[in-house]
Formats: sequence, structure tokens, C-alpha cells
Amino acid sequence: MPRLAVFPKAFMHALCKDGNMRVSEWIKLASTLDVQGLEWYAGFLEMADENNWQVFRKQVEENGMTIPMMCCSPDFTSPDAAFRKKEIEKQKRWIDMTYALGGSYCRVLSGQKRPELSIEEGVKLAADCISDCLPYAADHGITLILENHYKDDFWKYPEFAQKMDVFCKLVDSLHHPFFGVNYDPSNTYIAGEDPIELLRRVASRVVTMHASDRYLKYGTIEDLRKEEGGAEGYVKRLSHGEIGQGLNDYDAIFTILKDVGFDGWISIEDGVDGMDQLERSVAFLKKKISQYWPPKTATS
Repeated sequence: MPRLAVFPKAFMHALCKDGNMRVSEWIKLASTLDVQGLEWYAGFLEMADENNWQVFRKQVEENGMTIPMMCCSPDFTSPDAAFRKKEIEKQKRWIDMTYALGGSYCRVLSGQKRPELSIEEGVKLAADCISDCLPYAADHGITLILENHYKDDFWKYPEFAQKMDVFCKLVDSLHHPFFGVNYDPSNTYIAGEDPIELLRRVASRVVTMHASDRYLKYGTIEDLRKEEGGAEGYVKRLSHGEIGQGLNDYDAIFTILKDVGFDGWISIEDGVDGMDQLERSVAFLKKKISQYWPPKTATS
């Protein structure tokens, strides 16, 4: 049966920029939710001090949870080989971080969609860099998870593999027991594409999932798909909202995942309107999980 984790979507600025929230405060706040894990973020300000890694792991475990997943953003599509080498070293440090926290999954991305890159060049650069990281990850028992992402907050350009065909091409180029997909249905909408179609194409490779929901602030889905200006423009029409109240069809998503035997972590990236919203999202997902993965009953 899948297990639930939460990500501090509403508190990222406070945890990563101005320091108005301490990580220990987030752990305590999250412990009030009916979840088993916390998805971590490599960019929490206090993570710069390696002495804190074990401290935070202990605090999470003392509150009855674990840290299954690490969220980080390597940029592997630069044409500069020295830059890519530094990104590989950063990814290995994030693997170290995941290992120290007791996690099993560490995110990877393709990198930025630089205008000069062809699809073939970008896929090769990203695949080569991820492949370089995989032996190190395997040595630590960490699975690298490639997310169909939109854009890191600190990047100039959107994700190189944002579009479905490019993402699938990159996934198809990587086969390793410690590699899988982190599926995010909401990000597919930002790309103007169908999250169910993407899931059908990669379902057998999905090992973790991000759960959130989006709703249209104005216009229609057809408007979103026709909108001029590329992926950066799509976000204007979409906003985060309570899970189960937006565009994502969780019955279709969970039907497909159940059919392929998925039993991994589902991390909730929501709650931007407060903890009450996050609690309702947790309740919605727990109900859906019990519906599609009912608890096994003892047999005589």
C-alpha cells in the first residue's frame, strides 16, 4: 500500500530564504498530520550545516515519521563540461544527504531548456550525467527519481524535459535498478498536456509520486493548451488548490498505478492556503488509497 509524505510547499520562502521558520518548527507542524513521511528539500537554509543532518533525522523519527524522499534540482543540460561536472558533484552530495537522513529516493532533473540545445543533444547530456550518478546512488541504496518537472525557482529557462515526448525519450534512455520516475500530474497541465496520457506511457517506471491539484483561474483547458508564449505562460491560468477539488483525476491515476503494482511513496505538494487545506488533502488521499489499495484481511 502506498504511504503518504508531505512537502512544505507553503513554507519554502521561510525555510529557504528568510529563515523565518526553523526546520524543527516544520517537523512539529507536520507531525500533526496523519502521514508517515516528510519529503525533504536540499535547499533548507539549515541543511548547509552537515551537523544538522542527523539532528533532523532524529527529530523526524522521534515524531513517528521518516524522510523517504529528497527534492533537489541538478542542471545537466549545460554545454559546458566543467559546469556539468560540478552539477554531478552536487548531485552526489545530495545523495549523501539523502543517505544521512535515512531516505531511499533522491530527485534528478534534466536541466534547463537552453535555446541552443537540440532535443537529441539535451537528452544525451542529461542521460550521460544521470548515468554518471547512478553507481554512486546504488552504492548508497538510493534510487534516483526523474520528475516531469516545470521549472526550478532559480533557473532562467524551464525544464528541458518538460514536454511529454522529451521526458519519455529521456526515461527510455535510462535503465538501471536504482532509477525510476517521480510522477507529478499537475506539472503535465503546466506543459499543456494530458497527465493521464503521460502516466500510461511511464506507469511501469513510476516509483514515487507528487500529489497536488491545480485549478483554472480563468478560461478553459482548451485555452490553456492554445495559449501563446510557451510553457511559462501556462502558469498564469493555473493555481494550486485542495487535492480532489482541481483538474487531476485521481480515480484514473490510482487505477493505472494499482494495475502496475505501484506501492511507493506519494508526497503531497500542497497546502499553500494553510494547514487546514493540507489536512483536507491528506484526508482525501488517505480515502482514495484505502479505496484502491484496501487493507489485507487476515485469513484463517
